[in-house]
Amino acid sequence: MFRREFLKTTGAAAMAAGTLAAPRLSLAADSKVLRFVPQANLANLDPIWTTQYVVRNGSLLIWDTLFGVNDQLQPQPQMVESYESTPDFKVWTFKLRPGLKFHDGEPVLSKDVVASMTRWMARDSTMGVPIKKRLDALEVVDDRTFRVKLNQSYPRMPFALGKSSTPCLFIMPERIAATDPFKQITEYVGSGPMRFKRDEWVPGAKAIFEKFDGYVPRPEKANWLSGGKRISFDRIEWQIIPDAATAAGALQAGEVDWVETPSNDLIPVLKQNSKIAVDIADPLGNIGSFRINHLHPPFNDVRVRRAVQMALSQEDYMGAVVGSDETLWKTLPGFFTPDTPLYTEAGGAPLTGKRDYAGAKKLLAEAGYKDEPIILLVATDVAITKAQGDVTADLLKRIGMNVQYQALDWGTVGQRRASKEPPDKGGWHIFHTWHAGADCVNPAPYTAIDSSGPTAWFGWPKSDAVQEKIAAWYSAPDLAAEKAIIADLNKAAMEHVVYIPTGWFKGYQAWRTNLSGITKAPFPLFWDVTKA
Repeated sequence: MFRREFLKTTGAAAMAAGTLAAPRLSLAADSKVLRFVPQANLANLDPIWTTQYVVRNGSLLIWDTLFGVNDQLQPQPQMVESYESTPDFKVWTFKLRPGLKFHDGEPVLSKDVVASMTRWMARDSTMGVPIKKRLDALEVVDDRTFRVKLNQSYPRMPFALGKSSTPCLFIMPERIAATDPFKQITEYVGSGPMRFKRDEWVPGAKAIFEKFDGYVPRPEKANWLSGGKRISFDRIEWQIIPDAATAAGALQAGEVDWVETPSNDLIPVLKQNSKIAVDIADPLGNIGSFRINHLHPPFNDVRVRRAVQMALSQEDYMGAVVGSDETLWKTLPGFFTPDTPLYTEAGGAPLTGKRDYAGAKKLLAEAGYKDEPIILLVATDVAITKAQGDVTADLLKRIGMNVQYQALDWGTVGQRRASKEPPDKGGWHIFHTWHAGADCVNPAPYTAIDSSGPTAWFGWPKSDAVQEKIAAWYSAPDLAAEKAIIADLNKAAMEHVVYIPTGWFKGYQAWRTNLSGITKAPFPLFWDVTKA
């Protein structure tokens, strides 16, 4: 039985009858404590080592950024007080705000920024690596001033230093930022509005953040990741509740205040409760992702990738993830966010029309596929990935592939997907995730479309045609030129099958009505939220 059918026959019925089991949590009555249910378990807390959104979201409380994007996706100075560049955008000089300090009481200095940027550049394929390739010098001028010298023009520097897509550039103390970028940090000291209570951290159960009195917010009103990040709570407690029905029951009972990703199946019941508010979390939505490992057989052969592409039904995936409400989802014959300036369907024919199972089987035979096991990693504790994984298992069987469904938690998938080992030696063939629409509006924050091979995102696609178009977009003189380049990029990425979009969808968030200040955004924003 698929998850959606199970929830309809158990979770929703139990909620309607008022018998839903809920975790034994104290009632969330304290106005200085916010109890929040995140989208997934916080299995690690290194925002450079991993690109999981749940880690990014927790990190936004602990670490601050040099710049921060607003709701127009425009970078605004955050830790930076002032900056300037030469007319050719090759030399950038930045000055930090006065009074910035880390949670251990030490001041934030330029040397900390330089170390943090160095670690970030090694891991961020879309913006960090390109800066590193252009870099002549990254230098400390004085305690509050640092300079970036490039050998090529780079006008998008402020956006790179403040983008919301993972990995973000979070500023850490020099001693922590000196950690090998391919190893996890073990100390979580930032300069953001909240301290992380490592002594209370129980992975799989809870993560606690405590207000940092030494944080001095900017004077401007907060706007997404920019402006004054004013926290009204002494503690923010993340309660890890993987089961969607249990999380919804805890919200109904007042045992938690806010659920980041409630199940769509249970939204009608939540809407009937006068003490619960429900709204779309992010109008830019999300793009579902069928992520393929390009390094190893059989998916190192483009014919095998295309076989899956021609058989994959986005309607099936969106029905499983979102349900029958077609106002919440649409098919997506492309890679960019719908209703944004660069959206295009150029080259998207392989994802439209009748699904061709016979053609897929023929391509598999031509590619020499002979029933080798296909390792499918499925994070069963996250509703979005579980639903996609179930559809994929059925799809692969339909086209004659030998699928091995490996049910894991999201933290383990995050660890496993980083492995480049062969699938039969601890590696993988396929995993599912999703990409926030804000990260897919253009190539700059779009980690998933990068096709640089070894430095690309998990799956490591390599396509010179895709990379040439990405490079051309950076040099485009105007929007018309950008649109033409993105149309060609969409075609090239579709032909190479960098990954397979499973559709575009919007999700809900739900909270107790005694909370105010909840904002629509691609990430939960805790500043300016209050509880009566």
